Amino acid sequence: MSEDVRLVAWVRGRVQGVGFRWFTRAKALEIGGLSGFALNLGDGRVQVVAEGAREGCEGLLEWLEGDDTPGRVEGVTEIWDTPRGGYDGFAIR
Repeated sequence: MSEDVRLVAWVRGRVQGVGFRWFTRAKALEIGGLSGFALNLGDGRVQVVAEGAREGCEGLLEWLEGDDTPGRVEGVTEIWDTPRGGYDGFAIR
């Protein structure tokens, strides 16, 4: 059985106004079993919170760091934690 985790990632670069949150949600739904959200921050970053199986969260992080995202990702900072729950699906905020 897979361990459930919480991933919080801050994505830097040209990631606002390019559909980044929408594509992040679509990727989370494609991976399946993830809940959380993607949120534009006032400093130009996007915050992504995902909870679910470690493999799914690692897949989402790999996608965030890859070349297949909209815009231009310059870097991703992440922290791992235990899930807190309380999310209904994966939302765009």
